[in-house]
Amino acid sequence: MLAAFWGGMLVFCMGRCLKPSNQTAHLSTMLPYLTQPRNTNGKSLTSPKLFANVSGSVNDEGTCQCSVYLPDTTFPVQKAEQLEIIATTLSEKFEAELSKVKEYSKRIELYQQQIVNLTIRVQQVEMGSVSYTELDFQLLKVEISDLERLVTQLKPSLVGSNVIVEQIYLEITNLTILVNELESLDKNNVLAIRRQITSLQQRLKECEENATKTTSPPYFPPGTCVHHGPMNVSQPYVTKLNWRGFSYKYGSWGRDYDPSNPDKEVYWVAPLNTNGRYLEYFRIYNSFDELLLFKYTYERRITYGEGSGAALYKNYLYYHLYGSRYMVKHNIKTNTEVLRKQLPDAAIGNRFSYAGVAWQDIDFAVDESGLWVIYSTENNVGNIVISKLNETTLDVLNTWQTRQYKPSVSNAFMLCGVLYATRPLNTKKEEIFYMYDTRTGQENRVSIIMDKKLDTIQSIDYSPTDQRLYVYSDGYLVRYDVTFQP
Repeated sequence: MLAAFWGGMLVFCMGRCLKPSNQTAHLSTMLPYLTQPRNTNGKSLTSPKLFANVSGSVNDEGTCQCSVYLPDTTFPVQKAEQLEIIATTLSEKFEAELSKVKEYSKRIELYQQQIVNLTIRVQQVEMGSVSYTELDFQLLKVEISDLERLVTQLKPSLVGSNVIVEQIYLEITNLTILVNELESLDKNNVLAIRRQITSLQQRLKECEENATKTTSPPYFPPGTCVHHGPMNVSQPYVTKLNWRGFSYKYGSWGRDYDPSNPDKEVYWVAPLNTNGRYLEYFRIYNSFDELLLFKYTYERRITYGEGSGAALYKNYLYYHLYGSRYMVKHNIKTNTEVLRKQLPDAAIGNRFSYAGVAWQDIDFAVDESGLWVIYSTENNVGNIVISKLNETTLDVLNTWQTRQYKPSVSNAFMLCGVLYATRPLNTKKEEIFYMYDTRTGQENRVSIIMDKKLDTIQSIDYSPTDQRLYVYSDGYLVRYDVTFQP
């Protein structure tokens, strides 16, 4: 019998004499390992313990042999403890991550609700119930630059203290910074910035009036002609870009005139298609604020008008029918054509349009006395012809032939029965230079300078309701106040 130590345990090898087998291991070669318990960590050895009894055999030399199969190491208690610690740590981390997942789930539900709300708002915008426009920051900068220039000019003219002007100048500087910030961050049209500019313009105007000590011009009620014609026009007020965008350079806009309801606000904007010829769409707005916000009352489609000569009178849009001599009366509320009638002898096909403005052969105009049409004929060798129209039947009531060549003027409008024609002096100034009085049949030269923000004027419409000129200039909606001679 042999005894061997393994891992602190005693192993006995017992057996009777058998024939040696090739499958058994020599005990003599294993004795160093069986009789000496291994100690790899330097600690003291433990008492041997009986591990197992195995059968053996004696070979020819009398040596006892047995086969013992021992595991490599003892049971890994320390590793088990480490695994338990790792499992506990992983469990804690899992609980923490699970808590985060629950929190993220709540946030996702909140974001989903916000997305639903935003989707509803976007749908409202697409359906037209709410609209927006991008700010034209370049125009804002131009207006602010004009304010700054006027303040700079005003400073030397003041005697004594100019604290108010300095305060306005400081506010203009702050406004410039604000516009620059908006340009980089904000793309929505905010009326507050426009109102702030308007307020500054008004305060600056008051300072100018106090500095020059000029008396305000006499007041003439809208719709009356007790004055002696226009004396001056104000600086241009750039309202906004037309609703179809920069590419729509040609068109017309203005305010409706209805003598039976002069206080009612109705505006029309009619950009031509990008070819500068077809009038296909126009919009109607029930207030100036709604026009600024693109909150239109009607958007109408017609097929087709021609040129920038349309005008609105008593809720009817009058325009020149494409490729013909027909004048059309269109009901803006029902979006139906009420009447069409030919304008006798009118030259068409861009034969005698205004200078720099194509396809405006027939130009409608409205003043205190009603509806007019401005055009040319071959018989009058391209000179301007004025006809007074019956707005109900479109019959020509009376006609006046002038000696002013129509293609030499940039545009024209009617005011108290008098035709006024304009011409460009340069890219920044326009001049009202010609007038024809239909009451006397007399024509005269005048000189009223109109400052311009853009190069070309495509149409001018006068509104007796507020005594303003409504100008469509390179796609922008511009207006001027008119001052009359007493």
